[in-house]
Amino acid sequence: MTIVEARTPDPKKFIKGATGDWEVVIGMEVHAQVTSAAKLFSGASTEFGKDPNSNVSLVDAAMPGMLPVINEECVAQAIRTGLGLKAQINLKSVFDRKNYFYPDLPQGYQISQFKQPIVGEGKIVLDMPDEQVVVGVERLHLEQDAGKSLHDQHPTMSFVDLNRSGVALMEIVSKPDLRSSDEAKAYLTKLRIILRYLGTCDGNMDQGSMRADVNVSVRRPGEGFGTRCEIKNVNSIRFVGQAIEYEARRQIAILEDGGSIDQETRLYDAVKGETRSMRSKEEAHDYRYFPDPDLLPLEFTQEYVDELAAHLPELPDDKKARFVADYGLTPYDADVLVAEKVSADFFEQVAKGRDAKLAANWVINELFGRLNKEGLTLETSPVSAAQLGGIIDLIKSDTISGKIAKDLFEIVWTEGGDPAALVEARGMKQVTDLGAIEAVVDEIIAANPDKVAQAREKPTLLGWFVGQVMKASQGKANPQAVNDLLKAKIGIE
Repeated sequence: MTIVEARTPDPKKFIKGATGDWEVVIGMEVHAQVTSAAKLFSGASTEFGKDPNSNVSLVDAAMPGMLPVINEECVAQAIRTGLGLKAQINLKSVFDRKNYFYPDLPQGYQISQFKQPIVGEGKIVLDMPDEQVVVGVERLHLEQDAGKSLHDQHPTMSFVDLNRSGVALMEIVSKPDLRSSDEAKAYLTKLRIILRYLGTCDGNMDQGSMRADVNVSVRRPGEGFGTRCEIKNVNSIRFVGQAIEYEARRQIAILEDGGSIDQETRLYDAVKGETRSMRSKEEAHDYRYFPDPDLLPLEFTQEYVDELAAHLPELPDDKKARFVADYGLTPYDADVLVAEKVSADFFEQVAKGRDAKLAANWVINELFGRLNKEGLTLETSPVSAAQLGGIIDLIKSDTISGKIAKDLFEIVWTEGGDPAALVEARGMKQVTDLGAIEAVVDEIIAANPDKVAQAREKPTLLGWFVGQVMKASQGKANPQAVNDLLKAKIGIE
């Protein structure tokens, strides 16, 4: 396969070595567990957290005479994912046997796809701080997961749990288009968002349902690709960034010392913050791929693909563009809101029929800020979309000020209740009667003639007067009315 350069060197991303600049080149192979109640070739459950070896069928355990039967939902999920990646959907694909021996692989081979995958080339667009980066997707293929070896249960024995054996995986292979650890983290984040929007993978990296093999190499700017090392099974976006930073520096140090890079598979030790050698890197011929004789080629029609495409949800890039165009949000605020589908849906409930910019401000800064501080999620939020919308309604109708609104938010957060009813019951309405506000303003001005003279010379001191009036009115005076009255009475234009 010929790999064509997709990007020109960017000096801002170069790594400074002892003997000059280096460019890091990164490609990723992401294994995403397909959202499906049953496994790829059997009816066994995929439920996470069950007792060891309780979700295992005879097919998963490779009992003699057991034949695989394809799970149609897993096929549909792979196609949906391909469509979400703007990729070519191949109407005919082939399952192959990838041969290798490991204790948690009961068949002695893995059913995967090699030369004819179900999904071809696609792309993912990353909105980086200074540029938009298009990362090519080489392919997506379906394969079955292996089991899990447990080495820390007994000092002299290892155990094998086959609950994951046969679980459907989508292996999503990027082109070597990434040029920094930040881009790699952004790519994995964006891919996970897309999968979650589509509902094809839950993206729970802590449960192993999404993990990344990261291929890292370095080169002098303008030169050909260097020898790559693959860092296997990284299960955290943060660890992906750390592993790349360490591995790039490790390779640069070796090359600058006159050595050469061995093509190998490595593991990332999160405790030590370093990668270590695992084994020499295999090539395709080492696996002796051949078409699986137990499975016919997978074929479906364009009409089937079109039907799946017609029912896809709105994807994050499209949703972000709509939030900017229809709601007038900044790209940054839109990015924050579409990062999770549940966040975007919550915002739209709050913003419906209201000032969308004000709604975004309250959702992002007040609600999300408090949720993060308390370690909660939208699903466990004490404040509902209806309650937050009610607070915004009270602000827009001038029933309460921004300061009172924050006090009201605290009450709703801790005690619950209808915002409008709480304001009425607790006498929290702001004072909009100009006569009542003017009386307080006159009192503050009369008590501080020296400050008045200073404010005429230095208008920024007006804020002190505003604070005094708000304090005297227990925060209930309309801030804009206070500001306007003070300007007129002190004589500030």
